Amino acid sequence: MAFAPVDVPSSYKREDKKRVAYFYDSDVGNYAYVSGHPMKPHRIRLAHSLVMNYGLYKKMEIYRAKPASKYEMTQFHTDEYIDFLAKVTPDNMDSYQKEQQKYNVGDDCPVFDGLFEFCGISAGGSMEGAARLNRQKADIAINWAGGLHHAKKSEASGFCYVNDIVLGIIELLRFHKRVLYIDTDVHHGDGVEEAFYTTDRVMTVSFHKYGEYFPGTGELRDIGVGSGKYYAVNFPLRDGIDDTSYKGIFEPVIRATMDYYQPSAVVLQCGGDSLSGDRLGCFNLSMRGHANCVRFVKSFNLPTLILGGGGYTMRNVARTWAYETGVLVGEYMQPNLPYNDYYEYYAPDYELDVRPSNMENANSREYLEKILGQVLENMKRTAHAPSVQMTDVPRESLGMNDEDEAALDDLDEDQNPDTRITQRKADKYIQKNGELSDSEDEEMEEVNGRPSAARKRRIMQNYRHIMDVGGNDSGVETESGTGTPQQVSSLPDEAADEMNVDEELDDKIGHQTPSPPSGEQRVNGSAAVSGLQSPDHHASAETADGDVEMGDADMPDGDAAPADEAEAARLTEAEPTTIVQQQRTPPDSPPTPEAEEPSPTLPSAVVPGTAMTDAEDSSIVTVPTIAAVPTKPDATGVTASEVAIKEEAVGDDEVAKAQEEGRIEREMANTAGEARTEAVAKVESDKAAEGQHQEIETTAETAADSPQGS
Repeated sequence: MAFAPVDVPSSYKREDKKRVAYFYDSDVGNYAYVSGHPMKPHRIRLAHSLVMNYGLYKKMEIYRAKPASKYEMTQFHTDEYIDFLAKVTPDNMDSYQKEQQKYNVGDDCPVFDGLFEFCGISAGGSMEGAARLNRQKADIAINWAGGLHHAKKSEASGFCYVNDIVLGIIELLRFHKRVLYIDTDVHHGDGVEEAFYTTDRVMTVSFHKYGEYFPGTGELRDIGVGSGKYYAVNFPLRDGIDDTSYKGIFEPVIRATMDYYQPSAVVLQCGGDSLSGDRLGCFNLSMRGHANCVRFVKSFNLPTLILGGGGYTMRNVARTWAYETGVLVGEYMQPNLPYNDYYEYYAPDYELDVRPSNMENANSREYLEKILGQVLENMKRTAHAPSVQMTDVPRESLGMNDEDEAALDDLDEDQNPDTRITQRKADKYIQKNGELSDSEDEEMEEVNGRPSAARKRRIMQNYRHIMDVGGNDSGVETESGTGTPQQVSSLPDEAADEMNVDEELDDKIGHQTPSPPSGEQRVNGSAAVSGLQSPDHHASAETADGDVEMGDADMPDGDAAPADEAEAARLTEAEPTTIVQQQRTPPDSPPTPEAEEPSPTLPSAVVPGTAMTDAEDSSIVTVPTIAAVPTKPDATGVTASEVAIKEEAVGDDEVAKAQEEGRIEREMANTAGEARTEAVAKVESDKAAEGQHQEIETTAETAADSPQGS
């Protein structure tokens, strides 16, 4: 049988998101065993720093658990032992020599300042995490300060004083019939196994180094006694096991346990001393091989309590626990470590990785298959999902209940009356992917009948664009083929792309609308800066750089502007309406007086023969060739303003269509500007006609008074 390699996912986006409660007390890093001791609580602070700097705190609720009290610790430990831990200090330890020998406190488990407080933080996080799982306030609870699996009922052992794992499992048993405990520490989880060795309500599964190695327990034949027979599973391993071999035994055992035992809650101890390069360990697991166990247990979708444990190379333990936190919240973490307060610890590579070494794997395939077969055979002898005679659930919880949380919330509000979001509220907030995206906000606005933010930006952009055509002082010229100046915008690229799409559609409409011959062309003041294109202008669709404009490149040959007047007249009869959205006149600009046809390089607002200021000269833009604008009635007696009114009446259908596309706001502004322009033009035209009429009468009177022949 060949073992499958460990999967290395590049993303966790497809995984189901879990409600994760993360427990951390900043004081835990302040405690230290005696000088030279391999156990260093400071590693928890290193792991937490990586969790925060990777931004994982946004994906889970963060809690500072209430330290466990003496009463809560005595749910498993004896009263005398807990009283001793609460009283002994480095200053008075000489007076407790007898008790130190009795409770195995001394060499491996020394007395240090804050010993009882440290135990309270460790136990409190595990108990509170189990309580939140019981109340269904979380799917996964994490306490990296926990996992001290060697402590016995009345004895310290293996750097462990209070067994927070047993206390957490006791809390879970209040609501769950069967609890599964999994131990991946390099040392055997003897304290937890001993606590539940005679019951079938807890199955303990331990993968550990066996032989002349602490604590010397965990033989394959240690399977439990009495009601707990076959409910203690031990998988003894040899030195140097690697990722592939570990996965090949871990997953079959856990899968069989889930099938036969059918637990309703899981406790996973993630001891970091099974990693490669550990000071006290002898396994050869990489960071991803270690995290594969977490990922596999998570896949069963059971309430899960994740705990720390051993681990004596601080930088490796911190990286692994931070990476496994990312696995639990479903977030991909970049390989390069973010800068943090302890960045120098991770020299020289500064990467989120613990690589395996070239250590020899003493676990042959035959040995592993033999042990695996025996373990699976023992499981078949267990009662399938053993029945539990559960009575009424006790009302008092070992962890914090809802009343305690409400009291803390009230206290938080009282202490921070002027703070909108306190630290406690921020720790409880979970940021969801895309929660504040513009697309969701725009969809809600569309449903409520309000214009979206992107549409509002397009309206403001088009309005500024219109104003720049009449009097652009930015000095920005238009590109050839567009006929409109390029507005410099500070909007995001996404909004600018949306506005560019609208401009391209306008250009296409302008290309499709024919230009009447210059001798017959009649437009109002606003049409002087419209997007209508002449055939000569359309023939040159390349920019100054030789690039073809997007709108011209996408346009079929049949959409080109007509090349002769007959074709233009035919298209004019087929499409008599005026494109309202193509009008570009600023609302307050004066009408263009009657004059000769202006040069194509002059702006429509400039009359030939008049002087221009420096500001006006800097705003010259290139516009298509257009005819002069008549201000007096033509041969049929119809003025330009009357023509515009008729065209607006005919263009009602186009207005309705534009409204569907979200441009009605811009058209309304343009229409109002056109009305003002036409009113001014009409007044000026009447004045000009009246002045001309008076001049003709004056000339006639002068001619009549003068002698004949003069």
